[in-house]
Amino acid sequence: MNSPLAGTGSGWRPAGGTLADAGLCLVAVGWRRADHGWVAVSIEVRGAVIPAEELSWRFSRSSGPGGQSVNTTDSRVEVSYDLASSDALGPVLKQRALRALADRLVGGVITVAASEHRSQLRNREAAAGRLTDLLVAATAPPPPRRRPTRPSRAARERRLADKQHRSQIKRLRRPDHD
Repeated sequence: MNSPLAGTGSGWRPAGGTLADAGLCLVAVGWRRADHGWVAVSIEVRGAVIPAEELSWRFSRSSGPGGQSVNTTDSRVEVSYDLASSDALGPVLKQRALRALADRLVGGVITVAASEHRSQLRNREAAAGRLTDLLVAATAPPPPRRRPTRPSRAARERRLADKQHRSQIKRLRRPDHD
């Protein structure tokens, strides 16, 4: 089978795709052959699988280079995911994503577009990869809280001693040493 994918089975990714944070996510889980190329079946984000039924694909004509088929090929791809009504991510990941992506959501739906490639298939892969990377970044756990610390007594004394030493050096540079 001649597929545009680099490898098979779990742990693979589309050719030219990216894995966010060294394997935290897969760009797509499972691909199936359709009449017009390979179609992503589902996307995985931090162990949660978003089924293909929850992804909405839209195709349109792309601007830019295209050669003979520039006005006939719908190569621009938009993938939409209804984050607000989906239960695929689970409550914790969903709340993190809703909070992080609040500015990008339109009616609870996140939309990612890709039109940099001349083929629809490569734009599909790019859009799926961008959506996955976006969701992985949005569902990242918050960083650990900073433990407030105070400087030790020795550190405070060193700082004051350094200030006095610097002050004395500057005082000795003056023309009058009185």
